[in-house]
Amino acid sequence: SKCFCLKGRFKTHFTLTRESFPVQFIHSYLSSCPSFAVAMVDVSKWPLFALLSAEELAMLRQACVFGTSANEAIYITHGNEVFVIGVNCSGCLGTGDSLSTIVPKKLDFLRGKKVISLSYGSGPHVLLATEDGQMFAWGHNGYSQLGNGSTNQGLCPVLVTANLQNKKVKEVACGSHHSMALTQDGEVFAWGYNNCGQIGSGSTANQPYPRKVTGCLQGKNAVGITCGQTSSMTLVDNGEVYGWGYNGNGQLGVGNNGNQLTPCRLTGLQGMCIQQIVSGYSHCLALTDEGLLYAWGANTYGQLGTGNKTNQLSPVQIMSDKERIVEVAACHSTHTSAAKTQSGQVYMWGQCRGQSIVLPLLTHFTNTDDVFACFATPSVMWRLMSMEHDDFLTVAEALRKEFDSPETADLKFSVDGKCIHVHKAVLKIRCEHFRSMFRSQWTEDQQEVIEIGQFSYPVYRSFLQFLYTDTVDLPPEDAIGLLDLATSYCENRLKRLCQQIIKRGITVENAFTLLSAAIRYDAEDLEEFCFRFCVNHLTQVTQTGAFWQVDGAMLKEFISRASRCGAFKN
Repeated sequence: SKCFCLKGRFKTHFTLTRESFPVQFIHSYLSSCPSFAVAMVDVSKWPLFALLSAEELAMLRQACVFGTSANEAIYITHGNEVFVIGVNCSGCLGTGDSLSTIVPKKLDFLRGKKVISLSYGSGPHVLLATEDGQMFAWGHNGYSQLGNGSTNQGLCPVLVTANLQNKKVKEVACGSHHSMALTQDGEVFAWGYNNCGQIGSGSTANQPYPRKVTGCLQGKNAVGITCGQTSSMTLVDNGEVYGWGYNGNGQLGVGNNGNQLTPCRLTGLQGMCIQQIVSGYSHCLALTDEGLLYAWGANTYGQLGTGNKTNQLSPVQIMSDKERIVEVAACHSTHTSAAKTQSGQVYMWGQCRGQSIVLPLLTHFTNTDDVFACFATPSVMWRLMSMEHDDFLTVAEALRKEFDSPETADLKFSVDGKCIHVHKAVLKIRCEHFRSMFRSQWTEDQQEVIEIGQFSYPVYRSFLQFLYTDTVDLPPEDAIGLLDLATSYCENRLKRLCQQIIKRGITVENAFTLLSAAIRYDAEDLEEFCFRFCVNHLTQVTQTGAFWQVDGAMLKEFISRASRCGAFKN
């Protein structure tokens, strides 16, 4: 019997037989495993999200960038509020009008509904499924792809109910102008454009409402769906794959290039148990439960990863020389493919920023989403991306959290009568000054409180916090004191950060004070910057109190240097 080996969540490996645990259980389990789950990614790699503030980005739970030029986006916050931003082609933002927006707009109609699946077409039109099994649609509707029986554009999200009474939708998928839905009881529904049979109804007549796909799927329990531009695929619980619709490039994988008006089983995958399928514009990828990867369909851009540009009418194995594959990625609006291995390596191939990569190329990315952000054309998201955070903290996050924590600290600094709690190990690792101090002066029986009198509390706390976070948050005036400390402790990176802060905060009132500090702490770059500022604003600077409070020697040197620069010429 076929076996499944689940790895990643348990300390030991174990084997499950197909008879004991059906594929939908395995499929669900693998989706929840850390190595298979949606990676934590930086959404600001997509230009639209660069417009959001750090606070707004921190509120994101899910996001999707879509559209013919990746110019539209939808995102959901941790409070289940839905926002949209972008060009709004065909009313695809669902805001009730066709106006574009560079500022996020809230879709109040969807407020409080937890989104579990989202997909988009080429019009574009958008489908969205919620946790309670409801399905909403909006956007382009020229072929009834919204499933509401009309061809009128949908400017607002509309609940799709036709032929879905008492059904709960758990997954949605969109082709160019057709739509699919998968219900919790394993049924597949399709509707919209049907010129190539992509609805699976046995004809090429457009379908205005959701229609159950039957034929070879009758009695089967579907666990996954995906769409190419004008083709449809489904995965059933025993690992079989079925396809229908346009097949001019062999994207159905049935061994020929004839269109299929009803579901047809991919016999080329017989004997294998598929756990994930994805569709590109006109190609497909399938991943087996053993981590083997198969590809078929169009190969004009090398998107099959076979080493050439020859179309494949049946599934062919690729990346057989690589370690176990755990995730594959493709999107119906691109010719790009990506895969992630068990150790976390990410490969990409196909159309990548205008280049045709015919063999999987190892990248430095940590997730497949980044491939589409940086190399796909258009740079859309291939799935609804999740930023769900668990309780796990990275090393950097843990260090940041434990700074000045009395519960875990083993050392205290007393500055201006206030205590700062730190960890000797962190200080020794991060700072040569402390490493030398603890090695030469410190013994276990010494008092674990160190008095600091040379620097102020804000300055010394900022320094210690820098050792935990690599960041500095001080006003320019306090940054002068921190610059003094960085010079004393030979912390060159901190010294550069202080200089940057001071440059950003220079004004007519504090310019001469900052120049004096730069000279005192031998910060040549900062000194030159402050000097140029003083010369450029000479009249105002010479009227400040700071200018007349400096010692005579420095004042003479400044006047002499300024005269050499031509500051006193008419």
